[in-house]
Amino acid sequence: MIDKIQELLAEVDQLQAANAGELEALRIKYLSKKGAINELMADFRHVPAEQKKEVGMRLNELKTKAQDKISALKEQFENTDTGTDDIDLTRTAYPVKLGTRHPLSIVKNEIIDIFARLGFSIAEGPEIEDDWHVFSSLNFAEDHPARDMQDTFFIEANPDVVLRTHTSSVQTRVMEKTQPPIRIICPGRVYRNEAISYRAHCFFHQVEALYVAENVSFTDLKQVLLLFAKEMFGAETQIRLRPSYFPFTEPSAEMDISCNICGGKGCPFCKYTGWVEILGCGMVDPNVLESCGIDSKVYSGYALGMGIERITNLKYQVKDLRLFSENDIRFLKEFEAAN
Repeated sequence: MIDKIQELLAEVDQLQAANAGELEALRIKYLSKKGAINELMADFRHVPAEQKKEVGMRLNELKTKAQDKISALKEQFENTDTGTDDIDLTRTAYPVKLGTRHPLSIVKNEIIDIFARLGFSIAEGPEIEDDWHVFSSLNFAEDHPARDMQDTFFIEANPDVVLRTHTSSVQTRVMEKTQPPIRIICPGRVYRNEAISYRAHCFFHQVEALYVAENVSFTDLKQVLLLFAKEMFGAETQIRLRPSYFPFTEPSAEMDISCNICGGKGCPFCKYTGWVEILGCGMVDPNVLESCGIDSKVYSGYALGMGIERITNLKYQVKDLRLFSENDIRFLKEFEAAN
């Protein structure tokens, strides 16, 4: 048997294959269940006891060498360019379709850029908040409707913990830790307990702005609002302010812009009024300043807030708010030109 093993070792050393078919034939000849090496393994039981150790070592050597040889030939075929590949390596790579930014991200970045040029910096805070930062510090009365379960998501285990309903909570956190002058914008996601429809959602996005310093007046606020409107919607845009009420500002106002679709002439989008509401604003209530540790006799300030979805609708006329959160590729592709 040792002579037979030596003979097969010599054959394995000289193995050659011109193609994958020949290689498979060699594998079958030597390594298959009915191959030459397995036949020797089957005859091993007839080897005298005193020779089993040597014969066993030689058989293992033969099998290992045959496996290594077959593997080396296979690897050689895999790494060899046979000239049958139809890929032209000199050709320009196939164009890879890039993704696009979400329309809300596009508009949010535009808003941030405008306020950044006016000297505002970005401030962020937690989406899971406490009652103090969302309501109490902002002059909300204990019986204010916004505290009701219909408007706010409360944590059942701890009613003092809520999902923030506006990013004003970020403003109070900044005012607690920072003395004026303060000039910040607060972009972020907010939550309200509303039925989901084409015009409302249980979550949406806001950008709020806050400026607190000495001698800040409503005139300063109006000028910033006018500059923002013209930068965002065009140089011909006009604004108007209507008296309103917010717990955290006094006086308060709603701001309208001249309809950017009809130019203020009247159309179905603006309900033929020529004006479209875009944000709320006002002078920071002294009670809010005092609750955050800022002397309201020395400092004053203004605040404003807008929904990013609202601004996006005005720019792109998206009629269904649900499209913003459905991640439909067809919808997102419509904003490729805006990227």
